[in-house]
Amino acid sequence: MKNITAVLDYHDRTKHRPYRYAASLGYMDWSTQPNPFRRYLNAPLVPLTFTDITVPYHLLFQDPPLPVAPLCLESLSQLLRYSLGLAAIKSHGGSQWALRCNASSGNLHPTECYLIAPPIEGISDSATLSHYAPKEHALEILQSYDEPLEQGTFYIALSSVLWREAWKYGERCWRYCQLDAGHAYEAIRVSAAVLGWGCELLPIDTAAIATLCGLNQYDRFDPHEHESPDMLIRLIPSSSRSTLPSPPKITFAANRLSPSHHEWPILEVIDTAVQGIYPPSSELLSPRTPPSPSKSAGEIILKRRSAQMMDGSSVTYVQFRQLLDASLFCSDTPDVTFILFVHKVEGLEKGLYAYIRNHGELQSLQKAMDSAFEWEDLNDGLYLLHAGDYRGAAQMISCNQEIAKEGAFSFGMLCNFSKSLETHGCIGYKTLYHHCGRIGQILYLEATSLGLSATGIGCFLDDEFHALLGLKDQRYQSLYHFTIGRAIVDTRISTLPPYRE
Repeated sequence: MKNITAVLDYHDRTKHRPYRYAASLGYMDWSTQPNPFRRYLNAPLVPLTFTDITVPYHLLFQDPPLPVAPLCLESLSQLLRYSLGLAAIKSHGGSQWALRCNASSGNLHPTECYLIAPPIEGISDSATLSHYAPKEHALEILQSYDEPLEQGTFYIALSSVLWREAWKYGERCWRYCQLDAGHAYEAIRVSAAVLGWGCELLPIDTAAIATLCGLNQYDRFDPHEHESPDMLIRLIPSSSRSTLPSPPKITFAANRLSPSHHEWPILEVIDTAVQGIYPPSSELLSPRTPPSPSKSAGEIILKRRSAQMMDGSSVTYVQFRQLLDASLFCSDTPDVTFILFVHKVEGLEKGLYAYIRNHGELQSLQKAMDSAFEWEDLNDGLYLLHAGDYRGAAQMISCNQEIAKEGAFSFGMLCNFSKSLETHGCIGYKTLYHHCGRIGQILYLEATSLGLSATGIGCFLDDEFHALLGLKDQRYQSLYHFTIGRAIVDTRISTLPPYRE
């Protein structure tokens, strides 16, 4: 009960309100901006390879899956390149910054990646624990194991450096770290599908993940830059039994990311409260509309961007439905419903809509929301709640960001909040954000495949959105917002290739 109280307190405390945003510095302290790249001092570095050849994106979602690629240096390199690697280098006014394939709040990238793999030619003759260094597109070997690992499969652990987001966003940053972890997992799942590989989250205690990766060896990290364990992923599963190695004895220290830090004590409270056994996959949703024939998966992944401005133009109804239905490919995320502000969708009236991804939620949502809503059934999960121009409401709720008004549509991901806590305990709070981040990543890619743009919105007025819907308790809470349309490209910014291949 104590931890549940901590979760509820944190969630309420970090809501943005019209008269007071969640606590942060309120300015950018550029002198302490974190290094976006974790490195382990003196750890052996194994360069990875590059490939430009990938299958068409739409084939990733067809049944049966693509042929299974062998586990080798080239295939592992491709997996990491198109999931967590750099997508481009941006340049303007003498400054340069890197974009990655996985979306991240503020492009701050708190998510780190560790691999536990059997012997792979070109990497090591023995099983290893390694850290992925995206700037170099290389693996840092942290530990070699004497014991064998199961052949034909390997593991990826994801963790979060909370400080990277806290530097800019203060107390609300923990939410964004979890969304980013969800984006990273979905990026890995999509990249694995290119290789025909299966990908599953293991129901393992997060404390065990920390032990497996040496994250609990705190003397190797700056005290303000510890990594919080998020999830453990098994790829190309060849059996139902997980064969994991003994705890490593790592001698390499992590680089320091900032010269000094501002402390946010609430972050340790919430992060401690939500640790535990990661919930197993839940009921599955059924995708409705297969993606249209598309360009290569690699090209779409590398072109994914977060739009900074939208031009206010429309999208077709077919594109709109295809985007909504693409979210169902994250089939084990049934607790997320979309509440949509439709601005300019051809053939669809402006207004407030609900997209019910899990039909079992329909009656519960109808009872919880404003009784004046019409709930006009437009088939396949889409319901008109109320017709009208909601552009002003969309902008106001999204912390007055015009991008929520100028997209063709925007929406909030309304989650079955209390059910997740009741079913899974405190870690259910964490996994809801992971689910929203996963959905966001797939929507980014689907929008890119359609020649459109998207932007995740973490800054929104929580309770004002709930009040608009007539919600009066915490049974449902919105955890992530999104907008989709056509981006206005800033031609002053140059795009450079991310690697000298």
